Amino acid sequence: MARKIILLTSCILFFTHFLFAQIYIAPDGDDTNPGTIDLPFGTFPTAISEAVPGDTIYVRGGVYNLTTTITITAVKNGSDSLFFTMKAYNNEIPVLDFSTQQFGDKGISLRANYWHFKGLQITGAGDNGMDINFGSNNIIEECQFYRNRDTGLQLSNGSANNRIINCDSYYNADPPDYADADGFAPKLTVGSGNYFFGCRAWVNCDDGWDGYLRGADDVTTTLENCWTWGNGYLENGTDPGPDANGNGFKTGGGDNSNADSLMHHVILINCVAFDNKNKGFDQNNNLGSMTLYNCSGYGNKTANYRIQRALNPGQTLTVKNCVSFVGNVQLGSFAVQETNSWLPPFVVTADDFLSLDSDSASARRQPDGSLPEIEFLHLAQGSDLIDAGVDLGFPYNGTAPDLGAFESDYTTLIAGNESGISGSFQLFQNYPNPFNPITHITYSLPISEKVNLIIFNSLGEKVAVLIAGEKRSAGEYQVTWDGRDVMGNLVSAGVYYYRMELESGMVRTRKMIFLK
Repeated sequence: MARKIILLTSCILFFTHFLFAQIYIAPDGDDTNPGTIDLPFGTFPTAISEAVPGDTIYVRGGVYNLTTTITITAVKNGSDSLFFTMKAYNNEIPVLDFSTQQFGDKGISLRANYWHFKGLQITGAGDNGMDINFGSNNIIEECQFYRNRDTGLQLSNGSANNRIINCDSYYNADPPDYADADGFAPKLTVGSGNYFFGCRAWVNCDDGWDGYLRGADDVTTTLENCWTWGNGYLENGTDPGPDANGNGFKTGGGDNSNADSLMHHVILINCVAFDNKNKGFDQNNNLGSMTLYNCSGYGNKTANYRIQRALNPGQTLTVKNCVSFVGNVQLGSFAVQETNSWLPPFVVTADDFLSLDSDSASARRQPDGSLPEIEFLHLAQGSDLIDAGVDLGFPYNGTAPDLGAFESDYTTLIAGNESGISGSFQLFQNYPNPFNPITHITYSLPISEKVNLIIFNSLGEKVAVLIAGEKRSAGEYQVTWDGRDVMGNLVSAGVYYYRMELESGMVRTRKMIFLK
């Protein structure tokens, strides 16, 4: 029996390797090579032409000097269970440099579905760094788009349900007018259901995010844990002129003051906009619903928040648990507001924050690609903005959610035991994050405690119980989750929360992302 199992396992491994190839490309490769790690291809079109759904194209580190657009068409559509993957090899840094490309040409034109890009840097394109055009259900993860001659990453022509995870877009500018280059732009003819998580956009000559419509209508875009700053300026700090709008998050609108009453429904959760030339959170002339939960605006020159134009019938503006400091708030009387920092009884001062030094916002990301841990705009202990929000259905620490984008965690359990161990209860960020399908969760206890560790989905529904009231001694522990629910089924891709509860009443919650 053991021999049969070994033979069966060998056959499975053989056919898996045969079905899902690993294709390699390198700056010094050659298209006459077989595309192996030792003899890689030299051009992207060749590597792409060789790939089939389920294959991975590994891009070796170094600079690729490119003059023509990398186009991926629907001939190369994947599926929900079989993505095409193009990713950086190990921790190497591949730079796709299009700086000698003709002005007006795009870097990567993605016109296909079910592609996963990870770890690429795209710079110098004659137009968009990456243009997702007729492309849906794609994942763009840990990519950087910078110094392109139009928007870093744009989505249009019905592109829907794409996930942009932990990406940066910066220093994009379109000479000579400097009027259109945004960080990220789900705009014009974009489809619905696109989702940005953990992304940053800074010092783009137009806007950080632009949801302006021309042709599309009644679409929804969600942004969570996204930061944007310094937009409306060039990389050297100069203002290129009035055509460079300089908004952080521009939610939507349309031509001729939106005479067509176009609606871009935008959901912003835990987002931050600061030091933009114009507005932080901007309606433009969007007439769709807008939802802002736990957002922070600081130091935006015209206004931190400006949404004043009446919406289409049946549409709503909801703003809750948000913070504004050093900047105006201009919201229409139709806004549904609750526990925002500009409402009584709050008075915000610099003492409410650990730091107002914004330089750390562009710091290097964490090893798992997540945003850097910084003190900027985090609430200081003793601030009356802590535990002052309304429960919006998301996990929080303390007795109620904090105001603003960063949930504080000041309640500590300091204790000692007979062995002399002391410290605080800590629940660390899972690793890797995002993950598929296995991730590891580490926690530490200063004293012996009964522990519960529970996984929830974004709706607050219990998904899995990893630890159920088990006694643990003081020390550090690691738990592994394989992405399966209580019934043993693999969960859907999306945002999940892991919550640890101690017998003593201490609670900690963190967020993670499962990608397929």
